[in-house]
Amino acid sequence: MLYWILKVILPPILRVVYRTRYVGQDHIPRTGAAIVAANHLSAMDWVFIPVGVRWRKVTHVAKAEYFDSWKTRWFFKGAGQIPIKRDGGDASAGALLAAREVLEDGKIFGIYPEGTRSPDGRLYRGKTGAARLALETGAPLIPAAVIGTDKVLPQGSKRPRLAPVTVEYGPAIDVERYRGWHDRHAACRALTDELMSRIAALSGQEYVPNLYAADVKVALAEGRPVPATTAAA
Repeated sequence: MLYWILKVILPPILRVVYRTRYVGQDHIPRTGAAIVAANHLSAMDWVFIPVGVRWRKVTHVAKAEYFDSWKTRWFFKGAGQIPIKRDGGDASAGALLAAREVLEDGKIFGIYPEGTRSPDGRLYRGKTGAARLALETGAPLIPAAVIGTDKVLPQGSKRPRLAPVTVEYGPAIDVERYRGWHDRHAACRALTDELMSRIAALSGQEYVPNLYAADVKVALAEGRPVPATTAAA
């Protein structure tokens, strides 16, 4: 119920306060499963992306810590978030399992292929989870881009600021071209690279295809130079 209340209340507020503009909403199917894969600039992204998906609910995974306290649990659960533990080797497997259940139920799942927020506004190499979901479930894979949310809530900031936001959804990628590949890993990697290129075209971000955002964050936190390359997924 909370989700749909927010769905009614938020659009006019976001339009007035953040001059939010949505482009390409017709690319979102009115029925059936779909995967909306977007760049990740801010903790506010999960607010703006679902609002633009008219008629439908978008489910994301959220850190399990948000569900530890009743003060935040009711909100994130009501807003359509699924708790997932991000530590441990089975974290990504758990997220994919939760996503598969959403898609098999004919709903929309939102995912950030970079796996974490961009540390500097650039778009980084995508992880292959979204591609695997699309190939395994047959759900349309829709690239999306948020622009300006890093100005609304920069990393490290707790108070939103005023800045215009644009959310653009692109045409679904034809994943059938990858289904016949004998090497499933190679197919997922190629599809992910196409997805990230599509997102970069929508967002206008500088695309760094050979680095993962998480590796850059670790290097910056430890005061090390950003690595020139990383191993493939």
